[in-house]
Amino acid sequence: MRRIRVIGIGSGDPEQVTLEAIRAMREVDVFVVADKGADDPLLATRQALLARHVEGDARVVAVRDPERDRGAESTREAAGYDRAVTDWHEARAAAYEKAILDNPGDVGFLVWGDPAFYDSTIRVVERILARGVVEAEFDVIPGISSLQLLAARHRIVLHEIGQPIAVTTGRRLAEAVASGADNIVVMLNARLDLEDLGDWRIWWGANLGTPDERLVSGLVAEVLPTIRAERDAAKQAAGWVMDVYLLRRV
Repeated sequence: MRRIRVIGIGSGDPEQVTLEAIRAMREVDVFVVADKGADDPLLATRQALLARHVEGDARVVAVRDPERDRGAESTREAAGYDRAVTDWHEARAAAYEKAILDNPGDVGFLVWGDPAFYDSTIRVVERILARGVVEAEFDVIPGISSLQLLAARHRIVLHEIGQPIAVTTGRRLAEAVASGADNIVVMLNARLDLEDLGDWRIWWGANLGTPDERLVSGLVAEVLPTIRAERDAAKQAAGWVMDVYLLRRV
């Protein structure tokens, strides 16, 4: 039976791809990757990673990523946001299913960081298999996550002794703060609306594990302008930006 392999590739540094992930990449016949258009720099980064770790020319099928509804009116409320994401996952499943059917052999999906943290690939693969057209089994190979790399780069522990961590998204940060969480890791952050948390401490990183990596830490009120400037600089340099940060109540 065919295999679909969901492979965590870390945050960007080819040296941080695990031996298990390299072995899985070398066993795959074709890689299906999302192409966001306009000379997608993340597509080029995936191809460079394959050139580093896979002997010969890896077969890469670029699938144009379906548009996702990000309009403020339709996604302001939780129900609208969930509906938009579900529709996007369904459109991705249909596009990836066609690529899998058109290309025989075992299929690999290369996932930034670790597939378990705020990534849609596992859910999309489950949707594909639930359709019943593609007959395959799938497995998941973990990767070094941006959470781990953030802590390593800043030389910190993500929580204080015996304390919990809340991991959330930018759009739900206010809920985590209101719940009383003292250590909050934020991913998927479109905007840095942190003015109300000026007395919290922040450890921030962008494009971790890449040549355009940026790091800033300090009290939010003191370093927020610097973080915004560094975020813009990282995007300008690389053509994309992925950032993550830890907030700790002081």
